[in-house]
Amino acid sequence: MYFQYGEVETEYLKSRDERMAAVINQIGHVNREVDTDLFSAVIHHIIGQQISTKAQQTIWKRMLDKYGVVTPEIIYQADVNELQSMGTTFKKVKYIKDFAEKVHTGVFDIEAVSRMSDQDAIEALAALKGIGVWTAEMILLFCLQRPDVFSFGDLAILRGLRMVYHHRKIDRKLFEKYRRRFSPYCSVASLYLWAVAGGVIPEMRDYAPKKK
Repeated sequence: MYFQYGEVETEYLKSRDERMAAVINQIGHVNREVDTDLFSAVIHHIIGQQISTKAQQTIWKRMLDKYGVVTPEIIYQADVNELQSMGTTFKKVKYIKDFAEKVHTGVFDIEAVSRMSDQDAIEALAALKGIGVWTAEMILLFCLQRPDVFSFGDLAILRGLRMVYHHRKIDRKLFEKYRRRFSPYCSVASLYLWAVAGGVIPEMRDYAPKKK
């Protein structure tokens, strides 16, 4: 399943910004996979922190091959050494087990998160061990499919903004200007900025000063 958006979102963004309009027209529709199960999405994101996407996919496949599905009960009962043997660190296993225990025992009401405002959901998720604000924001976008997520902590989004708008640096004030411009469809703008940062438009370059 992919993040759901259509002409309503893209036409709005195009009407707000000429350069974003050109990017959208050149790239076309962006398909980004989502995981609509909140528990497995959190586990997936904890695994993926500070490792490559390929490594994350490998570990996730091992977990699915072993358990079939990733549920609070399965992870709560899973052996710590068994989880670590799949390729993740002991520290991450501790985070995963702690999260599974909180959900399994009802300490963390995972069903309530989907009913929260964006800010409340970010705060609730970021209060979990191993989940920071950026990870919480990614969960909102790629699991809950919230339409207005724009993460200042995401280096690729900052890179995409520099490339599209020819900035040398994106500080918080400038970032908030773009957030206001793209809202209430910042999530879709994020998809296009990620695509640009990934090199989908070869003639675009990063204007950040070269490191000496």
